[in-house]
Amino acid sequence: MIRLDDVAIFVQTVDSGSFSLAARQMHISPGLASSAVQRLEKALGARLFVRSTRTMHLTDTGTRYLPHARAMLAALAAGQHALQREGDAVAGPLRLSAPSDFGRNLLAPWLDAFQKQHPAVSIELRLSDRAVDLFSQPLDAAIRYGAPADSGLVLMPLAPDNRRTLCAAPSYITRHGRPTELDDLTRHNCLRFIWADQVHERWRFFPPSERAGERVVEVRGDRISDDGDVARRWAIDGHGIVYKSRIDVVDDLRAGRLVELVPSAWCEPAPLNLLTAHRPAAASSVQQLRDFLRARCLEHLSRI
Repeated sequence: MIRLDDVAIFVQTVDSGSFSLAARQMHISPGLASSAVQRLEKALGARLFVRSTRTMHLTDTGTRYLPHARAMLAALAAGQHALQREGDAVAGPLRLSAPSDFGRNLLAPWLDAFQKQHPAVSIELRLSDRAVDLFSQPLDAAIRYGAPADSGLVLMPLAPDNRRTLCAAPSYITRHGRPTELDDLTRHNCLRFIWADQVHERWRFFPPSERAGERVVEVRGDRISDDGDVARRWAIDGHGIVYKSRIDVVDDLRAGRLVELVPSAWCEPAPLNLLTAHRPAAASSVQQLRDFLRARCLEHLSRI
């Protein structure tokens, strides 16, 4: 029997980087934190951490289990939140901005399900890969990748462990070959897109062999779009290699429409967040949406 307290300690240990720091944050002893993770490992029949006297890091099994653990805790929090707010009507307009690819292919159908749970909510959805000013625009929240430049915004993580992925269609690989090294990307047709008014053409990677910690490859290609969904569709049609948020291409990878070209651990982090300028009139709806979307994101990423 897996105890949710043990799962929570496991996730906190990952986020903190050590048993002692996790224990301090959770107001328990380091020994209790260590015992909880050992108990979870025994229940799962697998090691989650590789430990030494100075370091501790996730095993491959631990890395695969982490999104499921986060999803369990998110579902628990969502249930508790729903009970706490039982009787509170979530109603009124909810005005959102989201990236084009995520918004069109994932968020839109998820909002259908959200409205079924809260039929008194009306949705206004604006899709754009440009940064929006939540203080000047008539928006209650925005979904964006990475940390906001404006520290006055409230950041609520939806998929904190999301990363980019380097991928291409099997048809492209058949015609042009598969890059065997990151520098090979300079000889391939790379599909670029505009994000926050800048062409995303300096692709960052974190291979374990890189002494500097990261490798930046400046890529070129014959197609650029200001819509991330267009770049993804070009890749599926075999026009080149794309470096996209992994959450956007999970279904394409599962179906074989796209193939990952390097390990996901090498790719640039792309945490997905819900941002708000904290408008009190929409606070309840935004919090409910945050819990709903976080559970959906974690479940979606755990499918591959």
